[in-house]
Amino acid sequence: MAITNNERRERRRRRVRAKIYGVISRPRLNVFRSAKHIYAQLIDDDAGHTLAAASSLEAEVRSQVALKKVDEAVAVGKLLAQRAQEKQIKQVVYDRAGYRYHGRVKAVADGAREGGLEF
Repeated sequence: MAITNNERRERRRRRVRAKIYGVISRPRLNVFRSAKHIYAQLIDDDAGHTLAAASSLEAEVRSQVALKKVDEAVAVGKLLAQRAQEKQIKQVVYDRAGYRYHGRVKAVADGAREGGLEF
């Protein structure tokens, strides 16, 4: 039986998550990409809490006129960086969740960097 692409991604995600760990001083910036939307959140793995989150479903992102998916991802990264700055978070560990660092996943990282986060 063949392994699907999603199962391969899940294996990569688990392998990487064994090494990446977010703490309150440097939380993990996790990205999830679906066919239509992109979601990003800052996670403190010690407490198991989400500190800040942003997605392409939010009104602040959707109100921008006719964005392409990559431009939406940049906007999500900037919005997350803005929310992180409000909580005095400046450094993060980037968790791409098994996705290639390419396209929308890279665009979220670029937007977060533009917003002031350090990786």
